[in-house]
Amino acid sequence: MKRSKTASVLGFAIAVGSVLTAPAFAQQAPDAVGVLPTLPRDLSPWSMFVNADHVVQAVMIGLAFASLVTWTIWLAKGLELLGAKRKAWIANHILTESDTLQDAARVIAKGWTRSGPVADLVQAAVQELERSAQLSPEGIKERLAVELSRIEVRAGRRMARGTGLLATIGATAPFVGLFGTVWGIMNSFIGISKAHTTNLAVVAPGIAEALLATAIGLVAAIPAVIIYNIFSRAIGGYRALLADASGTVLQLVSRDLERQGRTAAEPAPRARMRPVG
Repeated sequence: MKRSKTASVLGFAIAVGSVLTAPAFAQQAPDAVGVLPTLPRDLSPWSMFVNADHVVQAVMIGLAFASLVTWTIWLAKGLELLGAKRKAWIANHILTESDTLQDAARVIAKGWTRSGPVADLVQAAVQELERSAQLSPEGIKERLAVELSRIEVRAGRRMARGTGLLATIGATAPFVGLFGTVWGIMNSFIGISKAHTTNLAVVAPGIAEALLATAIGLVAAIPAVIIYNIFSRAIGGYRALLADASGTVLQLVSRDLERQGRTAAEPAPRARMRPVG
């Protein structure tokens, strides 16, 4: 009796254990036959780009091109701005050291500064003096001030050309990258629903590919914003140099006009009359 009772208790325990472990075994059984996802594939940036969705790939290519444009503008505009500021500084120094407008025009026309906005300022002043030789000095100064301000505005606008593209890239690149990320995550969730599994090995590659678009967007946007701010300050300094040169040109013109006025106001020497006889 005792042996039969002990055997029945052991049999009941084995039966209960088999019932309790059956669901877990049923969930893990597919693992043995290979239904579980394999180990994550290569997650290098190039591999993620190749395996990404076509829309995400297009977003990445566009952001990479925007980054290339940013660095091209930085190189070209940086060299242009550096040369223009140096030329303007030298020409402004020549204007400051000159006594007359003609002297300044002669020196500027001979050297490296013969072209550029400052040379245009001097040339405009010389032409205005030639055209208005018989007119009032006040009218000459007013017309010349208007013409010099136009030259300054044109030079500043020409130097700022291309920097607006940097502002556009800096403002829109993060949102373009975010669009690629949202699209990629959406496709990842669709793949999860089709695979009927939430294992991290399935989810991780798709999410990583999607986040790569946001990373490239930030790589394109951050340098664009920094370079745009640097150029804005540098162009402001360049415009200040042109404003100084314009003021110096007006001073030289004013001095020349006063000298001409004094020369014209001086009475001519009278001839001495000899006594007759």
